[in-house]
Amino acid sequence: MKSDQQFVPSPRPEVAALPPYNAGISVAVARQISGLQDIAALASNENPYGASPAVAAALGALVTARYSDSSSGALRQALSDRLGTTPDHIVCGNGSEELIAALSRAYLEKGDTVLTISPCFGLHEIEPMAAGARVIKVPMTPDFDYDIHTLVGELATPPKIAFISSPSNPVGKALSRTELDRLLDAVRPDTLFVLDEAYFEFIDSGYPDGLRVLQARQGLSWVVLRTFSKAYGLAGLRVGYGVVSDPGIARAMRAALTPFNVNAAAQAAAVAAFQDDGWMREATARIKRDRAVLADRLCAAGIRVVPSQTNFLFLDLATEAAPVAKALLQKGIIVKAWMEAGYTNFLRVSIGTAGENERFARELGRLLGRA
Repeated sequence: MKSDQQFVPSPRPEVAALPPYNAGISVAVARQISGLQDIAALASNENPYGASPAVAAALGALVTARYSDSSSGALRQALSDRLGTTPDHIVCGNGSEELIAALSRAYLEKGDTVLTISPCFGLHEIEPMAAGARVIKVPMTPDFDYDIHTLVGELATPPKIAFISSPSNPVGKALSRTELDRLLDAVRPDTLFVLDEAYFEFIDSGYPDGLRVLQARQGLSWVVLRTFSKAYGLAGLRVGYGVVSDPGIARAMRAALTPFNVNAAAQAAAVAAFQDDGWMREATARIKRDRAVLADRLCAAGIRVVPSQTNFLFLDLATEAAPVAKALLQKGIIVKAWMEAGYTNFLRVSIGTAGENERFARELGRLLGRA
């Protein structure tokens, strides 16, 4: 090696082989690319109406010179009071995605197997792979239902962890009570069942509350993940939580997290937002109404729309979605082209304001020749 060459260490093979996470771009970047100031940010499933006014008041009283509560004690107590559990069954994270990483660090070893669905939320695959695990992805059916029969078969193996999202990201479908019960009946005692309910607040009343279902189960090890990023409008502060079947799981997860992992602003905002449940319910109801209007508009234009229980829609464009997303960006509209193999014709669009939704539908129709 020449003396002027700097040594660059190589990452672990598992890390070097990780697929990239398909993150949405920011409004600032979209302005630079498009040259427009008026940006419709419809890629990251954020709440277009922001957070409860109670959040601003809570942040105004924040003392930034002090460290946050490393145990997230006030937030865990607020959650436990409503969720029918005790604080030692709750873990808080820098977004629920940090808790996916913590579970992978705490429980997975090289060669372990993890089960999930496809198309999938990227971190259900990336974090287990980083820990050296092998990820089995069960594709959803052609109609984008959960393939319960195949999932049940894979659970018999059994995997070390099963990551199942309901409602699904990016598809938007949710498990029925019958489907959830069939999966839980198939879970072996040595599998940790992780139900990712990041979009729980958007589901219709006919669908099960996965946490309540699991709390009534005996003999299973489980984690339910939820977040304040979506329905509560706190995506920029990054705070999520997990409810677990046994305090030992919570202790293992916390051991895999850094100290002070949830900052003081996020904790204060989450408590305030959680206590203003009426604001959240009004916002989610408005989003669901606008989702139905946008879905009808797109279906009328001949675009296949997967039925959704979330604040986004999964669209089959019948052509490569990436060039369409790029063209929409030039119009000041940020959406997410799905990059997972087998699903590159699909676009995921978040539900924005009524005006943003109309703008998206109009520009997409023009690009596809269906205006």
